[in-house]
Amino acid sequence: MFHVYILKSINFPTTMYIGYSTNLKQRLIEHNNGKSIYTSKYRPWQLEACITFKEKSKAIAFEKYLKSGSGRAFSKKDF
Repeated sequence: MFHVYILKSINFPTTMYIGYSTNLKQRLIEHNNGKSIYTSKYRPWQLEACITFKEKSKAIAFEKYLKSGSGRAFSKKDF
């Protein structure tokens, strides 16, 4: 399964991160352990939303949409 996820910083509540992974649990641990350059300065993170897809191409397309202007507006309004 392919997961598109939205993380929210606990210490910086207006900061969100959108990503993609096949192992969501491990990826969240990596974000909270500072293994990502961008997310390390906003630790700790909590999972705000996760959308799971069977097809990799659909997950990647949805992640790309969420990172676009209209996708960010959608995620801020609905998540």
